[in-house]
Amino acid sequence: MSPTNSAVEILVSSSNTLFILLGAVMVFAMHAGFAFLEVGTVRHKNQVNALVKIMTDFAISALVYFFVGYQIAYGITFFDSAAVLSQNNGYSLVKFFFLMTFAAAIPAIISGGVAERAKFYPMLVSSAIIVGVAYPFFEGIVWNGNYGFQDLLETHFGAPFHDFAGSVVVHAFGGWVALTAIVLLGTRRGRFKQGKLVAFAPSNIPFLALGAWILCIGWFGFNVMSAQTLEGISGLVAVNSLMAMVGGIITAMIFGKNDPGFIHNGPLAGLVAICAGSDIMHPIGALATGAFAGAIFTLLFTYVQQNLKNTDDVLGVWPLHGVCGAWGGIAAGIFGSESFGGLGGVSFLSQLVGSIAGIAVATISGFTVYSAIKVISGLRLNEEDEFNGADLSIHKIGSIGKE
Repeated sequence: MSPTNSAVEILVSSSNTLFILLGAVMVFAMHAGFAFLEVGTVRHKNQVNALVKIMTDFAISALVYFFVGYQIAYGITFFDSAAVLSQNNGYSLVKFFFLMTFAAAIPAIISGGVAERAKFYPMLVSSAIIVGVAYPFFEGIVWNGNYGFQDLLETHFGAPFHDFAGSVVVHAFGGWVALTAIVLLGTRRGRFKQGKLVAFAPSNIPFLALGAWILCIGWFGFNVMSAQTLEGISGLVAVNSLMAMVGGIITAMIFGKNDPGFIHNGPLAGLVAICAGSDIMHPIGALATGAFAGAIFTLLFTYVQQNLKNTDDVLGVWPLHGVCGAWGGIAAGIFGSESFGGLGGVSFLSQLVGSIAGIAVATISGFTVYSAIKVISGLRLNEEDEFNGADLSIHKIGSIGKE
């Protein structure tokens, strides 16, 4: 190998490592967004718990994904010397870091749905099992071709299931797992009186908005850096993410009647939906995808809150991530096709089957794990602890100190 070729290879390797590292850091920063979105939405007596859950869930996710989950998904372990692991500028390690931040989003999503009444350690154990086993099982099926599922879809429908940045693999999966926990936990006490809904208003709109802004900014790392190399980077992904985000804001504003909670979740709905097809859609298709997602979230969240009395989804994570994520998987098969101005190479039926498969694995996994934990230790705080709030009951301190 000539010195010139060697230098070029080193430059490419180091650039790719830096590129995916920046992506990992941006997605890591999104967890602050998850935290503040939940802090601003829950009541004051549960704000500390929201912050602590996101931080500890991230740590547990990193451990179980490093030692178990990454091997299940990709067949790779890190039981080698540092000399081996640092080859190619340590790209393989940073790739793990990037994908681990995706995995850690699962318990962050769940946290918002089960807020204000869930026990701390049982939910932490549940997160470890889901991130260590259930999530990487499905992740490996879609992103690593495990168990021949993608080959089967390609054989029957002409293309594998396409999920560029995780509308289904991450968001729908997390949202449907969360739904099982939400149903098993039951409704927060005081939520309904004489059959009528009692609205628990968000405790801090500025914190809620801050969380939404952090997530929106970090999402460009989530989507654009999913290329994983500089060679694969595409401005199409960035602009499609932008247009879907804008579409979600506009429809959430319209259908949410100017409610700040809806307006700040609308862009997140659009971004959830665009993950799958952000690399293949036309920007106008992305705008439509995001706009439809914003409407789905606003209308479905309102319906669930008012009509499904045993489905107390505090942040609306099931409609936001679960349903909008599934819509994103299906939308990639519509707006990603050449007939809608996309790049093609997708099959609507593959997208439909893949999205349903993600829902099925998530629902079965969630129900199995949370049902087992409920029997063993219980999932829910007792009535007194829930009344006092998770902050004092679990962490022995409130969010605002008293002088």
